Amino acid sequence: MDERGTTRSTPAGRNPGIYVSDAVTTTAKILVVGHFAVGKTTFIGSLSEITPLRTEEKMTEASTQVDDLRGAPDKVTTTVALDFGRLTLSDDLVLYLFGTPGQQRFMQLWEDMARGALGALILVDPARLADSFPVIDLVEKYGLEYAIAVNSFDPSAQFAQEEIREALDLLPDTPVEYCDARDQRSSGHALIALVRHLLTRVS
Repeated sequence: MDERGTTRSTPAGRNPGIYVSDAVTTTAKILVVGHFAVGKTTFIGSLSEITPLRTEEKMTEASTQVDDLRGAPDKVTTTVALDFGRLTLSDDLVLYLFGTPGQQRFMQLWEDMARGALGALILVDPARLADSFPVIDLVEKYGLEYAIAVNSFDPSAQFAQEEIREALDLLPDTPVEYCDARDQRSSGHALIALVRHLLTRVS
C-alpha cells in the first residue's frame, strides 16, 4: 500500500463473485464515518457486492444511558468494531469500504482504521448536524480528504446545500451530496462524488 492509500493487488483468479477479479490492479480503502445512528452500516450494506461484515451487538440498558437515542429511538443494535464491504468501481479498481463506530467510547479505533485510507465519506443527519463536528475533527486530524453525504431520514426536513456548508463550516470545494443510505443508486452517487474529489487531489 502506498502513501496515497492504494495497493497493487495480485488476484488469485478465483470466483469473481467472491474474490477480486483478475482484471483488478488497484484497490483503495475508503472510510464511511459519521456520528452514532447516522446510517453507516445501512450505507455499506446497500453498496457492498459481497455479504458485508458487520459487528453489531444488541444495545443494553447500560448503553442507552450513554448513547444519545433522540435521533434514532427505534435503534436496537450498534456497531462495536467495524463494518466492511467491497465495491468494484471499474474494471481495474476496487474500493474497500470500512465503517467506523460513531460513539466517542470507540474513538480509539480510529487511528488503526484511518491508516492507509485514501479518503472518507462523512454521513450526516440534517436534524443532528452538531453531532458531526467531532467526526469532522477526527477526519481532519488524520489528514483525510472527505466528502459529505447528507442522509435524509425525513425529506420534509431538508436543508439547502449552502445551509449545510455554512452549518458545518466546510471549505468551498468539499463535495456535499444528498442520499438515502437504504438505496443503492443514491448511496452510489454519494460515493462517486467522494471518488471524483479524491481523484482531483491525487492526479
